[in-house]
Amino acid sequence: MKKYGIIGKPIKHSLSPLLHNYWLKKYKVVAEYSLLEIEENKIKNTLDKIRSGLISGINVTLPYKQKVIPFVDKIINDAKKTKSVNTIYLNNNKELVGDNTDVFGLQAGYLKEIIDSQINNKKALILGAGGVSPSVIVALNKSNVNNITISNRTFDKAIFLKKNFNNISIIKWEDLKSNINNFDIIINATSLGLKNQKDFDFLFNNFKDSLIYIDTIYNPIETKMIKHFKSNNIKTFGGLDMFIYQAQKSFYLWNKINPEIDNHIIEILRNELK
Repeated sequence: MKKYGIIGKPIKHSLSPLLHNYWLKKYKVVAEYSLLEIEENKIKNTLDKIRSGLISGINVTLPYKQKVIPFVDKIINDAKKTKSVNTIYLNNNKELVGDNTDVFGLQAGYLKEIIDSQINNKKALILGAGGVSPSVIVALNKSNVNNITISNRTFDKAIFLKKNFNNISIIKWEDLKSNINNFDIIINATSLGLKNQKDFDFLFNNFKDSLIYIDTIYNPIETKMIKHFKSNNIKTFGGLDMFIYQAQKSFYLWNKINPEIDNHIIEILRNELK
């Protein structure tokens, strides 16, 4: 039996096993997918299990999307641009490959719909400078959104991110609230609002009526910030669509099967999040 899993810490909130095991069963792949909560010093050991065939592939979530890179043989596609890896597998040459399906998840989940609404010169604000933030930048750039500002609780992390994406601007975390009306799109790429974790200690006001708010968090299905914006008639997107689409591409990379996103699995995931 093939074994797949997701590494990170914490990962108890992850619905990846539920989604992947549904597809594995549907397409009669003899495999199982499980949570692999590990400490940072166990990354190499876990990836060595892919080399030896004990594990067939893994997903990577916070806080290890950059930290796995030294232990793979090469990074490809969007992982090269983002320097962020969320999918790892062994290729036909027995090389350990790091790829990124988050960019695809963002584009398929949200940005196609936003671009269809004539985005033109819209300004985007990304909250957070770690984990998924590089993928958000690349996804926005691919969707012709190039006016991008980053804000992070730790200012130095935003500066570090700018070294890889020198076209972005930075705004200090404490200046967010007074500048929020400059932006057309806000994307939360932090872990703030994640189930059983810290949340925002403020809410935004004085934003544009036409604002679009995207949260990369899918558990809970509606974060405090999404509820706030919804109550103010702002168009919002939760993280579930991105999660499903990035998983779909990971599943394809491992099994060469493009799994259907059917209504049944969406209902199962939504019920699990209630």
